Amino acid sequence: MTVLILGGTGEAVALDQHLADQAPEIRAVVSLAGHTSDPRPLNLPVRVGGFGGIAGLRRYLVEEGVVAVIDATHPFAAIMPFHAQAACTAENVPLLAIRRQPWRAGAGDDWRCVADMDAAVAALGSEPRRVFLTVGRLELPAFADAPRHHYLVRVIEPIGDRLPLHDVTVIQQRGPFHPDDEEALMRRERVELLVTKNSGGDATVGKLVAARRLGLPVIMVERPAKPDVESVGHVDQVLPWLVAQGLFVTERGV
Repeated sequence: MTVLILGGTGEAVALDQHLADQAPEIRAVVSLAGHTSDPRPLNLPVRVGGFGGIAGLRRYLVEEGVVAVIDATHPFAAIMPFHAQAACTAENVPLLAIRRQPWRAGAGDDWRCVADMDAAVAALGSEPRRVFLTVGRLELPAFADAPRHHYLVRVIEPIGDRLPLHDVTVIQQRGPFHPDDEEALMRRERVELLVTKNSGGDATVGKLVAARRLGLPVIMVERPAKPDVESVGHVDQVLPWLVAQGLFVTERGV
């Protein structure tokens, strides 16, 4: 019996470690989409790549004897959560989503919330500005439509030709990022505007703290819709859920 973890977040990494520590008797597999060529090392077996749509995922669930699916995909994953819901419903496999809380603006924040990347590009305005992009390399092509700005781009992977403009500075780094370091970076690069996705979590919230300190506006791209499935907010809640499904009795009696 296998638990399938749909990865792509720090929560998936934390769940990998949590199950390895607390329930090594549970056979689990982490599935990664393959967008990152150098993912964080994991304890559990890993599969990389898509399933081939809903039909392919249904076939995988049956062939691998999957008894539960944990959706720990990125908050901006727009397709896989719906495929997981459809496949699990069709095969009568329990599904649990780990849903990280979004960031919320507080006192001193200057956020302009937009629905998608095209709206973010439009919100940059007509005057040239120094823009800090922390939206991931897959979202960069949209900003090629606004070549008048200088872009400071932070990514994990090389961006290749995804933003083919002459005025682009690229930083390859993986979080977490401390607010003081973020403030120093924004001062050094003379950033005037931050564009980011509302991913939530602690690892990259430092840029928002820095923007608040510096009085910089933030264009915040809101999350896509998610399917209405059972969800929890923390990896510690997953193991009790698996036990409650009657799938496992752990060695520790959790």
